[in-house]
Amino acid sequence: MAGSDELRRVFASSLDDQDGDGRVSAAELRACMTKAAIGEDMSAEDVRAAVASSADADGDGMLDEEELARLVVEAAGQEYQEQEQEEEETCCSRWLREAFAMYEMEGRGCITPLSLKLMLRKLGAHRDIAECQAMICRFDLDGDGVLSFHEFKTMMLTG
Repeated sequence: MAGSDELRRVFASSLDDQDGDGRVSAAELRACMTKAAIGEDMSAEDVRAAVASSADADGDGMLDEEELARLVVEAAGQEYQEQEQEEEETCCSRWLREAFAMYEMEGRGCITPLSLKLMLRKLGAHRDIAECQAMICRFDLDGDGVLSFHEFKTMMLTG
């Protein structure tokens, strides 16, 4: 893991190993993160927590090359997981919008008892208006008698 030429280059040049001891302190890591402009300035607390985490295997409060490599790999993995989750949420949201549009037939931007009845009929389930009103009422959070997209999403994800 630590044999990477790129990591060695970053370790040697970008981390401002100011005292030249071949290890990175929390202060040096914070300076590096700020200089690299990785998206945000990390607080001193966040950097200390990162150094004190499992990355600092020997518990000396400093990161050697191997420990830094482990921290970088963990951070990259976390970023990848966050991106995957965001893509999944986007896909889910797109699917929910398409489903909502199928039920929202009157052009009002909401699902009414009548539009619910019509869609259910298309799906082979025959309900009268009173039954559709009761179905909507269960998830009608603002009490307006119709389902907004937000309420529909809540219904689909919890109901």
